[in-house]
Amino acid sequence: MTRTFAHPALRAIALSTAIVAAPMSAQAALTLTIPTNALQANAVQAFSEDARNSFDIVGITLKPLGNATQVPNVVGAYNLPVTSIALQLVKIAGGSSSGSALEFNRIDIDTGKATRVTLANFSIDFNTKKVLADSTEQGKATVSKTPIFDFHELTPLGLKYQFPLSITGKQILDKLFLTPEGKKVFKVGLELPEIADVVLDTTDFGTITIDVAVMLRSKPVPARPYVVTP
Repeated sequence: MTRTFAHPALRAIALSTAIVAAPMSAQAALTLTIPTNALQANAVQAFSEDARNSFDIVGITLKPLGNATQVPNVVGAYNLPVTSIALQLVKIAGGSSSGSALEFNRIDIDTGKATRVTLANFSIDFNTKKVLADSTEQGKATVSKTPIFDFHELTPLGLKYQFPLSITGKQILDKLFLTPEGKKVFKVGLELPEIADVVLDTTDFGTITIDVAVMLRSKPVPARPYVVTP
């Protein structure tokens, strides 16, 4: 039964090897999406100490939802299973963690008012170097694929192929700074005070470590997008 989940990923990996031989005009337009929800593929977002301290100051707490889980014994780190990766010219162009969500809750220490922002169904665009997510401010409609963070590639993604059909890779992204859109989501959605502007503009929010290996999970993670409960 488990093997049936692996087949689409393995077929996609096999097909990706044929991209190199394709004409350049065809290669430019071809993006191959490989499902990885049945494989050991994970992205761990680790919030920096500066980010965690900033959360504490303004009363923000985090809660993983859907596929997301807190990494045991690591403060501020959350595992977001990678459910698919996108290849262009046998190069990683993007990856998605569909079904994972992080809920940011804030209680205003002066008024006691509770606010909430949920980021879900994360994706990484290596062409634009942005982390995107479906963003939902409490009481408002979800905005799909909101650019949340800009990032820097600390280490390149080293893809390794092994006979007969396997692919492994590891990469670390750092210098996670909020985009203008990401800043607005947090500022408005959590009703942060004006003094928080400088913090939002200058805080490096941490790292994302991506590990991909063709090793089957004991149980595939759901690839359905996470839907925020009103």
